[in-house]
Amino acid sequence: MPANKYALLRYRIIDKCIRNKYKPYPSKEDIRQACEDFLYNSFKERVSISTVEKDLYAMRNEEGLGYLAPIKFSRDLGGYYYDDPTYSIDKLPLNEDDIEAVKFAAHTLSQFKKINVFDQFSSAIEKLMDRIELTDNIEDASIDQLVIFESGSTAEGSEHLGIIFKAIKQKTSISIEYKSFQAGVNSIRKIDPYLLKQYENRWYVIAFEPKSTKIKTFGLDRIGKVNLEDQQFQINPAFSREDFFKYSVGITTGNYKPEKVEIQFSNFSAGYIKTKPIHNSQKAITKNNTGEVFAFNIYVTPELIQQIMAWGNHAKVLKPEELKDQIKTELEKTLQGY
Repeated sequence: MPANKYALLRYRIIDKCIRNKYKPYPSKEDIRQACEDFLYNSFKERVSISTVEKDLYAMRNEEGLGYLAPIKFSRDLGGYYYDDPTYSIDKLPLNEDDIEAVKFAAHTLSQFKKINVFDQFSSAIEKLMDRIELTDNIEDASIDQLVIFESGSTAEGSEHLGIIFKAIKQKTSISIEYKSFQAGVNSIRKIDPYLLKQYENRWYVIAFEPKSTKIKTFGLDRIGKVNLEDQQFQINPAFSREDFFKYSVGITTGNYKPEKVEIQFSNFSAGYIKTKPIHNSQKAITKNNTGEVFAFNIYVTPELIQQIMAWGNHAKVLKPEELKDQIKTELEKTLQGY
């Protein structure tokens, strides 16, 4: 069974306790306290003696972990030690599968080196790329020959990613020169940036705007200048990154309310919709010879309408009536242009 993130952290703490030359032979309680001191302060996670016993067993015996740690217990000293004093889980060699996974991860990360926000990680990425042999056999195909990655973002505004990312990390307010596509005019907006989101190869910052007292989404391609303010902010405790986009397709939220939407997709398109859902609320409800009907609990936004229309006659809105009317109106506008 794969270890969860807390278990992996505990294993490292246990390893550190056993190798501590200044406090050798830690007892179960010593280990439990060390694990809890770290995990509770960071994650409010409690640790029991039973958990420590299971961790010690896993580190000794579970082949899937790969540790097979030589942990022994000294009755005379009342604590644990390594039978091999040079042992550490940090010194374990990578197996072939591990190396392949690291190779792939390094290549994946290398695709983002040209994006401003990842500049600070480029040195680490370069070290990974330099130190990992991409092929053990000269006849092996490199990952570049086996995988084609989509090009990194080139959308306007990506040059602002670095400073906005920094502001988010430091919880520092920023002022932006912003041009609304609808109004067509520039304005200076002071915002508290909460998080960055990428959608359709464009970047957006979700931020609280004190003037309007609302959390809004700002497209980086519409930002002219960004300045750090000499002011810290606290994230609204009511804000949840998961809930903010819970009912959205794309980045639009606004004053929408979630609606029950039903769409019939042709047999041709239904398979694609199943393997790449439009939204995480998607459920298949009925199927017949002509296609399959899917239900959604979702905001009816411009992005949703665009996705439906992109399927042409392979998608038909069944509910609600308002969405059907919106689709008809958009189709009529399109026909008028021909």
